[in-house]
This record gives sequence, structure tokens and C-alpha cells, in this order.
Amino acid sequence: MHAFDVLGDPVRRRILELLAEGEQTSGAVCSVIQQEFGITQPAVSQHLKVLRDAGFTTVRPDGARRLYSVSAEPLRDVDAWLDRFRQFWTPPLAALATELARGKRERRLRDAAAAGTSEPQRPEDEQNTSQGGSSND
Repeated sequence: MHAFDVLGDPVRRRILELLAEGEQTSGAVCSVIQQEFGITQPAVSQHLKVLRDAGFTTVRPDGARRLYSVSAEPLRDVDAWLDRFRQFWTPPLAALATELARGKRERRLRDAAAAGTSEPQRPEDEQNTSQGGSSND
């Protein structure tokens, strides 16, 4: 089964989210998934099996219990595949950072105008002033 077929199911994604918090018993996983999705224990067990067979989880016996944990390798493969698409969301995030900085500056100017002062000094300007320099030179 292809990684995206495995991850395409919301129940399996939720199981991985639970396991990302740390190793858990199959019973603990079943309890949460049954509550959240209203499915039976055998259905949850089938999802755990799909994740295990696809390599997304590992299981180890601990007495009568079975402890599940996330296996990182398939997630690294998904991340590597997604890497070629990061260009589509990375520039917009940089643009967002620019807009946030612009908004902070505009608020600073507006607050200074409301207080009846000139533009407030930025921390780097205050440092220059305290060293005997002037930001107006």
C-alpha cells in the first residue's frame, strides 16, 4: 500500500498522532479511536495492522500487552517527497513575515502619533544613542 493511501484515512492519521506522543498500548489506542470515531475494536485493530504492515508503526510485546510506536522511516519518505513542493508555501510564509513586521511598525507609528511624540526609537537606535551617537546624524 502506498504511503499516501495509508495516510489518506483519518483514523490512521489520528492513530499516528496519538503514537507521536509516545508508545501506547493497543488498548489505549483503541479506546481513544473508538470514542472519537465510533468504530469497533476489530476495526481499530485492522487500522493498526495496516499501519504496521506499511511500516508506519512498530509493535512490541510487553507481557500480555502490545505496545505500538511510530516508525520514522516512512514519514521521512513522505517528507522527502513533499520537499519538492515546499517552494509553493515557503515564499508566501516569508511574505507573511514581512507583512507582520510592516503591521508592527505601523502600530508603533500610530501609537507614537497618539502619544504626541515622534517615531519611537527602536532598540538598536537606543543603543546608538546610549553610546554617544545620535540616530539623527
